[in-house]
Amino acid sequence: MTTADPDTPPPAHGLFSPKGELIASIVAGVLLLAGFVAAQSFGRETTLGLIGTGAVWASLGIGMIFGVKAAWEALRDLSIDIDVLMVVGAALSAVIGHPAEGALLMFLFTLSGALEELAMMRTQREIESLHKMMPTEALLKRGDAIEPIDPTLLQTGDVIRIRPGDLVAADARITLGRSAVDQSTLTGESLPREVGEGDEIFAGTVNLGDALDAQVIRPAAESGLQKILKLVTEAREQREPAQRMIDRLSGPYAKAVMSLAAIVMLVWWLVFGEPFASAALTAITFLVVLSPCALIIATPTCTLSTIGRGARAGVLFKGGQAVERLSRAGALCLDKTGMLTMGKPAVVAIESVGWSDADELLAVAAALEEDSTHPLARAIIDEAMRRGLSEPSVSDVRHEAGRGISGRWNDDTVRLGMFRYAQDAVPVCLRARVREIMDAAQERGQIGVVVARGGTESGEAAVVIISDPPRFGARALAPALARLGISPVRMLTGDSEKAAARVASELAIPEWHAELLPEQKVEHVRALKDRAHKESIGGVAFIGDGVNDAAALAAADVSIAMGTIGSDAALESADIVLLGEDLAAVPWAIRLARRSRAILRFNLALALAVIAGMGIWVLIGSRIKMDVPLWVGVIAHEGGTLFVVANSLRLLAARGFAPSTDRSASGEASAEPSELLTAPQPV
Repeated sequence: MTTADPDTPPPAHGLFSPKGELIASIVAGVLLLAGFVAAQSFGRETTLGLIGTGAVWASLGIGMIFGVKAAWEALRDLSIDIDVLMVVGAALSAVIGHPAEGALLMFLFTLSGALEELAMMRTQREIESLHKMMPTEALLKRGDAIEPIDPTLLQTGDVIRIRPGDLVAADARITLGRSAVDQSTLTGESLPREVGEGDEIFAGTVNLGDALDAQVIRPAAESGLQKILKLVTEAREQREPAQRMIDRLSGPYAKAVMSLAAIVMLVWWLVFGEPFASAALTAITFLVVLSPCALIIATPTCTLSTIGRGARAGVLFKGGQAVERLSRAGALCLDKTGMLTMGKPAVVAIESVGWSDADELLAVAAALEEDSTHPLARAIIDEAMRRGLSEPSVSDVRHEAGRGISGRWNDDTVRLGMFRYAQDAVPVCLRARVREIMDAAQERGQIGVVVARGGTESGEAAVVIISDPPRFGARALAPALARLGISPVRMLTGDSEKAAARVASELAIPEWHAELLPEQKVEHVRALKDRAHKESIGGVAFIGDGVNDAAALAAADVSIAMGTIGSDAALESADIVLLGEDLAAVPWAIRLARRSRAILRFNLALALAVIAGMGIWVLIGSRIKMDVPLWVGVIAHEGGTLFVVANSLRLLAARGFAPSTDRSASGEASAEPSELLTAPQPV
């Protein structure tokens, strides 16, 4: 077959597999060349000439095996397609005394079909390589015993052992050990991720360091990797509007070409008075050059190559429409928390105000926060764990929603929370200093949590400074988007104006809006869409986490979710999902989508130009004694098809994005305000 069908994979082995078809076409080509040379060199009437003629017919017969099979499948479904056109052309060529031209047509037709199938298989391998990331064995831990088990049998709550070099068998949370995991096959990020107790690890990643024990949080069948595989499979099966139109018209087009070829033969024979053989040869050449092989194969090869290359880099396009929409994006909105910042608050400093033992106060704070699910509580607990602190015994712990926590420790009342809540436990003489530290933290876009013990007359206090650090690549994002002509780039956040201004200043975000409710974010996106469409600057992209920004994602022309690997919402709500933590993937994905669109447009233009140009040349040339030989038409037709496929495959070789160089910034936020950037103004 001349056009590879991504929905119907060819057999892997045997004569009709791509490799079998390729070998057969090479044999046919050798026979054709040898037979043609023998017949021309020794004469058709000599013994060697007759052998050469037989070799030409044998070459034609080999090609016909594949052509007739494909044509019969089409005719059985009562349709006429390119395979039927090629078989009819080759058969008529042989009937009118040009078996060599017919053999050449079937040789190149079979060869191009085999190469197209192999090319499509390569793009499929890029996509399906994710399947190879699933291990065939997991180590289940039962007490002190460890036994091998099929990963598909793992259930939520099972504890597994992951040895150095092992593939992680299921999404799990580490219960024992520290190590580094390679997530490059999922996220495209080459740098290993440091993990320890409490961290999630994902199926298909590789343990690079020490052995780990981890508790399964999702069965293998529900892992993030399996959801990704399902998403990519669905994306592969989607059809772009242009491809759906081509598929819909290919049948009528093939019938029209066959009818036109018959009309050309009759007109040239009966009206223009050309010999029947000459008129038939012109009609056959016309039929061959008008066959839309390159036109049909252009879109699927380009789309699948883009999806495959993106998947290898941790960028999941949900079909060709997502690629097309992203390529047209001219403006971009994004959330702050979880997008420009990691969404994982971390303790960056402890300012003592009378409470001199920082480890002691941190341990007490962690003990008070033990049962809290607030993100700031998680930051305090994680910092205490990082320092290896053991939690002291606290009693009478009381949570007051939106205010703070109180409890008893060493017969003293301890309060933790915002200043207004904790001030009753802060000595009067220390309150001004605590207030000063809190204000300074807010000016820097950070959060201060007061921890105090004792009372208004005597006691100790401290301020735990917490920051949500910038995400990898955040500082380079706005300049990179500007170089791509994306403007405006606008930050939308529900955070305070001070915090928003700080982040926008640090990351050079030119426009921002703060203290927005979810519905207000939607209004901003819609307003920007109206402006973008009026000014013809392209569509509006929105980057969110797929959970809190679902409405804004839906309102945008193209939505991008920067979710974790295991996030159902991120995988389901967006057109494009970035699996990694590095914002460098955003401009890379835009460049890939634009390159894909450029290659697709070139391929379609080339295919149409070859069809139209060669068709006109065949008709006019035959009337002015500049006939197009059938072999020239065959080479132009099949050569154009092969060029389109090869051009699309260049997308698979696109360079990946380099890991961001500002990774150190994500691990520790600066305690000093930036003096290098002027804060932009809200618009």
